[in-house]
Amino acid sequence: MNGTNLFKIALRALANNKMRAFLTMLGIIIGVASVITMLAIGQGSKQSIQSQIAEMGSNMIMIHPGGDMRGGVRRDASEMQTLKLENYETLRDETNYLAGISPNVSSSGQLVIGNNNYPSSVSGVSLDYLDIRQLSVDNGSMFTEADIQSSAKVCVIGKTIADNLFPDGSDPVGRVIRFNKIPFRIVGVLKSKGYNSMGMDQDDIVLAPYTTVMKRLLAATSLQGIYASALSEDMTEYAIDEITEILRREHKLKDNDADDFSIRSQQELSTMLNSTTDLMTTLLACIAGISLVVGGIGIMNIMYVSVTERTREIGLRMSVGARGIDILSQFLIEAILISITGGIIGVLIGCGASWMVKAIVRWPILIQPWSVFLSFAVCTVTGVFFGWYPAKKAADLDPIEAIRYE
Repeated sequence: MNGTNLFKIALRALANNKMRAFLTMLGIIIGVASVITMLAIGQGSKQSIQSQIAEMGSNMIMIHPGGDMRGGVRRDASEMQTLKLENYETLRDETNYLAGISPNVSSSGQLVIGNNNYPSSVSGVSLDYLDIRQLSVDNGSMFTEADIQSSAKVCVIGKTIADNLFPDGSDPVGRVIRFNKIPFRIVGVLKSKGYNSMGMDQDDIVLAPYTTVMKRLLAATSLQGIYASALSEDMTEYAIDEITEILRREHKLKDNDADDFSIRSQQELSTMLNSTTDLMTTLLACIAGISLVVGGIGIMNIMYVSVTERTREIGLRMSVGARGIDILSQFLIEAILISITGGIIGVLIGCGASWMVKAIVRWPILIQPWSVFLSFAVCTVTGVFFGWYPAKKAADLDPIEAIRYE
């Protein structure tokens, strides 16, 4: 018996029991659709996180004072004063792998103009800070190197600050605001960046020359941190090694001394978040994959019923010359047809459900081609795996006993 005839017989058998065949497919349909939708949500979240990290500067490096042990008690890193302005200047002049570097000092307080006020903080930075954090000025201009040298009382503000201090929509550039009784003239407004992946408002920001913040607000000589950016993402590790070597030399640390500073990169954050996202995606896909197993068990159950119902038919076919391999192929084709048809419908529903999630819930989704192929391959294997045993049972029936079966 050739393959075409076996295929026609299998189609005819399924057509005779349309509702039963559809209900059998339902488990596969739900399983495939669930897997595709869950993977699309997981991959979409991962892509969203990566793009937001890239917007913050994927090659950004953050240097902070390190904790220290004094009398058996570990002091908080924020209390340490291990980063000096001289360290920043040495790094700026000697590093080979950095595209930009900026000191960072900040002071919290209340911003006031007229009857409007808003709680925020002023960050003291250099000109490189805009490139490091992927920021740009939308209105006005950035303060200048001359402003840094003269500790000028000027600042650049984010959109959130502008909206709260100037609710009437007037132009903030040129206006004078007060921060902890110190007047600052606004020279520019930054382009809006919105919220990042951790829910932080990137527009709630006030930038001023670091010399101004250190002298006029903090009266401090130490830095709270140093921000830098590597020449490229691939050179981040080289840049970190170089920074570590220079800072250890500047701080006169011996070989067996621990670092009195800490260095973090966006790559670490990206790796951690991607790892968490991948774990959640895998968990969701496994939960959804259970539906595929349930659907496969449904196929096995229905094929068992089909073999039992058609025992006499099997006996008649074998008595007129059908071989065991023909009977096996016939029932196996039926199982695979159910599985593949359910898989196709599941793929369509899964893609549609993913787009609905994006349109209605506003979650980021990304349908990867491999997830569709994987789901389809799994459902095909499921049909073969769970259809094999009932088909083998049908092929092993004794023709005489099968004909006599009531």
